[in-house]
Parts: sequence; structure tokens; C-alpha cells
Amino acid sequence: MPQTEFVEAGGLRFHYRDWGGNGQPLLLLHGLASNARIWDLTAPLLTGGFRVVALDQRGHGLSDKPDGGYDFASVTGDLAAFVQALGLERPALAGHSWGANVALQFAADRPDGVSALALVDGGFLEISAFEGMTWERTVEVMSPPPLAGIKLEAFLQGARNWPGLGEFWNDDVQEIVLANFRIDEEGRIYPHLSRDNHLKILRSLWDQKPSALWSRIRCPALLLPTASDHPDPRNAVWMEHKRKGVALAEQRAPSLNVIWMKDTIHDVPLQRPRELAGAIRSFLESRA
Repeated sequence: MPQTEFVEAGGLRFHYRDWGGNGQPLLLLHGLASNARIWDLTAPLLTGGFRVVALDQRGHGLSDKPDGGYDFASVTGDLAAFVQALGLERPALAGHSWGANVALQFAADRPDGVSALALVDGGFLEISAFEGMTWERTVEVMSPPPLAGIKLEAFLQGARNWPGLGEFWNDDVQEIVLANFRIDEEGRIYPHLSRDNHLKILRSLWDQKPSALWSRIRCPALLLPTASDHPDPRNAVWMEHKRKGVALAEQRAPSLNVIWMKDTIHDVPLQRPRELAGAIRSFLESRA
């Protein structure tokens, strides 16, 4: 079982989960509106040759939730302070979704601070480049759902039927999902990440240009995008954007390794933890 720990870094108190293990440090980063526990099913499969730690980034989980500092400069500064506080020497970074964008930005800005990157369905899309995706349109279609104050059982009833995730819902997945919320004495849920802070991160994602970062990456990198053949026309459009983003990353970083995860939903660490851990492990061990 991992140790639940807290550390002061850069003026904030951060929560992290530490699975221990020997060898190269491997730091796991969750996505937007998620938390460190999304790695609970994957991390134990990586401890054989790595010291594995997962961080609750600012505003998320049990870490501090300041009103500002959700731009990439601040969030990667948090990461640098956390790495220093724990004494992690040139860790490998594995990021999921927004966490992949954070890891990519960190590696581009601090090329001597990272030994390798594993980016899980993130780090290659430019939202502002999508046709018609003005900032106003992005807020309209990508704002978080209004979950604050919903009764726990009503939330769980809906969550068990989420497309994709509901197919493999179990007690472990439920516990991981509920770690995104505070539950009050009346059994109502409240997201740890506030709507205002969520939108600040979304704005930073809208502004970021990953295609300008790939040429600055100096460490070995693995990209793990997901693919779906769902018949919904919106999926076809989304997949076209993903293919273009991945192709551009490959063009800018010729040594980039890409493994498409077929028939996989966005929450890879929950759906395919064994396959994901195996891909990360093989990649990192081949670079040792």
C-alpha cells in the first residue's frame, strides 16, 4: 500500500502518494479535475525498478488550493519545488491528459531536470487551433459539469453509466473517482477543484502551443494516445485532431516513440493499468 504524505514546497502544502520502490525516480502527474489516486492501479506495477510517487497538483485532491497560479509557469514551478523537496534527482515524468502537458512544459523549460517523458493521451493537442474553438466556445463545451451539492448516491448512479468507464466500474474505480470530491455530513459532493480554478487551467491549456515545445525536448519521450472507432461523428472529428497533433509531435521530435492505445477511453490508468504500466516500464528500461 502507498504511503499518504504531505510536503511543503514553494510556499504550498502538497499531498502525494509514495509507493516506494528502488531505482530511478518516477513521478506521476494526474489530469485536469483528477487526483493522484488515478494512478492507484498502475503505480504498484512499476515499483519493481522505480521509486514511484504521484502528486496532487495545486488545486486538486488534498493539496493546497490557492486562488491563482494555474498557468504553466506556476504549475511547473510547483513541480520543480516538489522534486527538490523530495530530493528526486532527474526523475522520469509520466503525465496523463493535462498532466502530460505539464510534464511536456517542464521538460521543455528544464531539459536538465528530466530523464524521460511518458505522456498518456495528452501533450499534443492545441485546443485553440481547432476550427471554431474560440476561448468563448471552449468555455461553452469544456466547462466542468455542475456537480457541487449533488447527493452522493445520485452521482454514483450516473457515474456507473458513464460511457466507457461504466463498463469496468468496480469498488476500486469508485474509490479513485470519489477522491476528486469532498463529501459533507449530508452526503453531498463538492469537487476539490473549484470551477474558477478549473477554468483558469483550461485557459492555460487553450493558450499553450505544444507544437512549439517538442523541438525543445532533449530527453527520451513516449507518447501514448488513445484511439476509438466510436460511430459518433464528433469522435471522428476528435480523432482527426489527435492524429494531426501526434504527427506534428513526431515531425518536431523525430526520436519520439508513439504507441497508439486502441479501443481505449481517455482514462487509461483506470481502464488498462497493466497495459499502461507495461508500456511505461518497457520504455524506461530500454533507456536505462
